[in-house]
Amino acid sequence: MTFSNAEQFAGKRVVDFQRDTPLSGLDSTAYRLRIEYDDEHTMLDLLTALLEDAAVDRLEALVIGAWQVDESDRPSTEVVEALVAAASQLASMRSLFLGDIASEENEVSWIVQSDVSPLWTAFPRLETFQVRGGYGLALGPLKHDHLKSLVIECGGLPRSVLQEMAAAKLPALEHLELYLGTGGYGWDGSIDDVRPLLQPGLFPRLKYLGLRDSEIADEVANAVAESPILKQIEVLDLSLGTLGDDGGRALLACQDLQRLKRLDLSHHYLSNDLVKQFDRLPIEVDLDDPQEEDRYGRYVAVGE
Repeated sequence: MTFSNAEQFAGKRVVDFQRDTPLSGLDSTAYRLRIEYDDEHTMLDLLTALLEDAAVDRLEALVIGAWQVDESDRPSTEVVEALVAAASQLASMRSLFLGDIASEENEVSWIVQSDVSPLWTAFPRLETFQVRGGYGLALGPLKHDHLKSLVIECGGLPRSVLQEMAAAKLPALEHLELYLGTGGYGWDGSIDDVRPLLQPGLFPRLKYLGLRDSEIADEVANAVAESPILKQIEVLDLSLGTLGDDGGRALLACQDLQRLKRLDLSHHYLSNDLVKQFDRLPIEVDLDDPQEEDRYGRYVAVGE
């Protein structure tokens, strides 16, 4: 799987910001700032130009793409600091995507993020936050009253981020989507780091739980099947990982699985017999993109 630049974000069409074009259609448009190889200006130049637009105080959704193309190891620190400094001018912003970087611009495992925790205080009305890249990422003390959707896409999620999530106070969170990834690209956790996220009281409004792209997908499936979280959520997404029959049997044996509205197991290593059993469930099940284990083992969909 490769990442491409977003065409939609937070229900809005994504449009690249042009310094000589006024902002318009802000009810339906998310503006993206990104640097390309032949650009002479910087990301901060783009942000400054955006902030000079008379309509910027009505901007609801902002997408940050590649912030430096000739220094792929530059972290997002400077961007985060600039956004925080501009918070009063971005008072209407409800949705932020930090790192909309396509694979052809930079591989996901090479994207260097930073401590994004200053954003929580700077944007207390933020509802959607998506970030791509796990290297260097820190959420810090995460307490936010209005955040409804949190998505972290990466080749491997550090244990420290899972621990920050387990300590988070997010009473409004409805959608949690984490790419756990593989040890070769940053994953250094274990199933014991995942289990605290499966307590239904942690995020009382959670409806969608995505624990995707995991090299320990069978262990994750077993832990989910043993957890009361299935009594709460409506969508369980274990796609893009290495799920096989061990995890599949655990899910099928769990009666609460049938309380779901949707189960996403796409990119799986399930046997035909297990696939038929999932097909018979009275819920929507996505079993697309079946994989075959080779002599080297199983592979997640998103690594490098």
